Amino acid sequence: QVELMESGGASVQAGESLRLTCQASGYTFRPYSMGWFRQPPGKERELVAFIVAGSSLREVYADGVKGRFTISQDSVENTMHLQMDDLRPDDSGMYYCVARKTAGGPENVANWRYWGHGTRVTVSS
Repeated sequence: QVELMESGGASVQAGESLRLTCQASGYTFRPYSMGWFRQPPGKERELVAFIVAGSSLREVYADGVKGRFTISQDSVENTMHLQMDDLRPDDSGMYYCVARKTAGGPENVANWRYWGHGTRVTVSS
């Protein structure tokens, strides 16, 4: 049984940093792609970043977080992190860890099989 558990969410001021962690259990990272979605208040879930499964482990970022967020994974510890720097109020929301083995448009929530319960990030101006 695949399980994902997020941690690290908090309330911070604009410009500060946070590091989110996703602890995975029930499988090893290969051949899963892993990523993060977020859901701002009153809005739909949106893809933040993900790591493509395979030997390259290519990182993909949403335009709004490029240069500020960094995704990484530790296959030994079965953890994934999202380092978020220079946070802005519009980064606020519930952040979800996701995983999948299948293909399909990564922006589509339906194409991600496994979800954590989320961790909340609130950024104040």
